This record gives sequence, C-alpha cells and structure tokens, in this order.
Amino acid sequence: MPHLAPFRGVRPEDALAGEIIAPPYDVLDRDEAREILARQPRSFLAVTRSDATLPDSEDAHGPAAYAAARTALDRMLADGSLVQDAAPCFYLYSQTWQGRTQVGLMAAAKVADYDAGIIKKHELTRPDKEQDRVDHIEALDAQTGLVFLGFRAAGDGADALGLLEGLAARLPAAWTVTTDDEVTHRLQVVSAADDIAALQSAFEKLDALYVADGHHRSAAASRVCAARKGAGHSDRFLVGVYPDAHLRVLAYNRVVADLNGMSVAEFELALAESFVLTEGVAPVPAGRGHWTMYLAGRWVGLTARPGVVPDDPVGGLDAAVLQDRVLAPLLGIDNPRTNTRIRFVGGIRGHEALSSAVDKGAAVAFHLHPTGMDQLFAVADADRLMPPKCTWFEPKLRGGVVGHRLID
Repeated sequence: MPHLAPFRGVRPEDALAGEIIAPPYDVLDRDEAREILARQPRSFLAVTRSDATLPDSEDAHGPAAYAAARTALDRMLADGSLVQDAAPCFYLYSQTWQGRTQVGLMAAAKVADYDAGIIKKHELTRPDKEQDRVDHIEALDAQTGLVFLGFRAAGDGADALGLLEGLAARLPAAWTVTTDDEVTHRLQVVSAADDIAALQSAFEKLDALYVADGHHRSAAASRVCAARKGAGHSDRFLVGVYPDAHLRVLAYNRVVADLNGMSVAEFELALAESFVLTEGVAPVPAGRGHWTMYLAGRWVGLTARPGVVPDDPVGGLDAAVLQDRVLAPLLGIDNPRTNTRIRFVGGIRGHEALSSAVDKGAAVAFHLHPTGMDQLFAVADADRLMPPKCTWFEPKLRGGVVGHRLID
C-alpha cells in the first residue's frame, strides 16, 4: 500500500502566487526562461532554471547554477515571497482547462515505496538528467519539482477520488491564478487532522501508484535518500497524485527529416505491407490501431493490417507499432532517443504543427492516437518500459506551487 504523509510545505505567499508559479523547468530553453524572469522577477524559475540568471558562459548544470538556485530559494524565504507552513499539511492542487478540472493531492511519498515498486515506473532515465536532479536537490536541501503520479479511480480508488472531489468543493482556496495559457490553477490547504487521516486511509487501500511524469525526479530522490541514509526528510519525496479519470493525455507525434533514400511512391508501397492506406482522411486518427501521415502535401490514413498489432502491453502500443513497423525498418531510425533525423511534437501543438513541419522541408509526419492511462498502468504492472515520448499530459503542472524541504 502507498504511504502518503503531510509535510510542512514551502509555498508562495498567497497574494504573490501569480508572480511566482512558473512553467515546468524542462519545457523551456535558457532564453525563454530568461525572458520570463525579465518580465516576472519573482518567478520560481530563478530556482528551477537558475542558469537563466547567469551568463551563457556558465554551464547550465554546473556548480554556479546550483549555487544560484540555492541563493534564490533562500532569498525568497527571507523576503517572505515564500513561506513554510508551521504544521504538516496536505495540499490540493487543481488545474482547470477547456472546461475540465483535474484535482491532485500534493503529499510526501516514501522513497521506500518507490524502491519497492509500490510506486511504479514505466520509463528509463538518462544518467545526465538524473544527476542534474540529484545535484539540484542536494544544493537546495529541498525538492522543488513534484513527481506526477496517477492512480486508478475505479474500484479501490473510489474513496480517494471521492475525498479529493469533496475536499476540493468544500475547502477555501489559498489562491487561484489563471496563467497566460488559459489554465486556472488553484491551491487548497488540507490542515484538519480528520481530513488528513481520511486521505491517508483512502490511499492506503490502493495497491500501487504510477509515475506519469517525473522519472528522473523520483530516481534522484531515491539516490539522495540513500546518500543521506534517510536523514531529515530525505526518506520522503514530493508528489502530486491525480486520479486517472481526471487526466487528459494528448498524442505525442513524430516528424522525420527524410525518407531514408526512398521516393514517396516507394515508401507508400513499403507501408502497404503492414497498413491499409486511405486517402482524404481527417488529420486526427480515429482510435487505437490507426495513424495519420502527412506526406507530399496531403493526409493519409494508416490502419494496421491483421496481425500487425501484437497482444502485448508494450509492443501493442501505437508508438511501438510505428517504431517497429515503420521508423526502424523503413526509415532507419533504430534508436529514436538519439537519432537526429526524428523529432517529437507534443499534441498540444495540434496537427497544424505537423503539416507545417513537412511543408517547410521535413519528409513525413505521423499523428498518433493518445496513449491511454490504462495502457500506462498495464506496462508498469508488467514491469516493462514504454518507448520514448508516448504520453503528453495537459495541462502542465506549474513549478513553485509547493516545495518539500529535506531539513527544517
């Protein structure tokens, strides 16, 4: 069973939340972060993208960047921009976008649950990105980026879902902020002992929680805990836990620079061995087992022929079928993590971004159907790993909402 604990969160002074909460650190480049900081000097990017406060000559992942992050965090605590709650609390962090609201519980999860596989993962981590998160946590003595977890709201998760929705309807908001991407973010503090106990009891009924995003942050927390031998609060890590029924997963699409030496006609003939090609389709695939392709100025539908999609939690994913039947054997992209001829485009950008990329010089773009949370759960339950770039969650969770200090 997962063990979630309240904690003394570090969070924006309520009136300043709109100036402080920031886009996730890993969706911005250095110049974009610098531009936001120029407009919003209180932005939490000073902590999460401290490299943007330094000259370009300084390594974005070097000692000076981590030192600058610690300086920024200490300054914000000293000047009252950030405050730490006097007693341990849970926090509800919700986002409303396009008429849909997702409500999550911000809590301190046990590193031991992650190490034991009670908090399940589905992706590989890159050593350099994992080390960056270790160095950031160590420099700050704090976790400032939450690990985004999902859970099954049906069955044993029904009580947890009901509590989240009931508390969200009952508790006052500490603050509500609508960001420039038209997402309304809201933070509510759960401080009553009865509410805290009820939430803990409800989540303990679950068999597992699942990492939706934050594999590097969770792996880094495990390493920091081991290095510190669990001292202070290093045996816990910051999570935001959301019910699958609330979450919206968008497609994660692919653009390929060239046809690996083939003509358009040769490529389509090769595709026809595994797929039925249909002209004149809408750009968005109809469902699982269907793809659309923008090639030579028009959209073409791809439907898997019988036997092409295996009955396997990983191999049956649309992204895996595309990789195994098209990208690797036909286009020569054996390792999409490292091959420079492919790039990935989040579904938030729409199908127009795909056709535009091809019209501007790329060879072909593929629009996938979104991976479902049921598929993510199945892969993790099988102790398997997804191909890269299978899920794009929207709306994005902001940085600086609540932080978790490893020392008081």
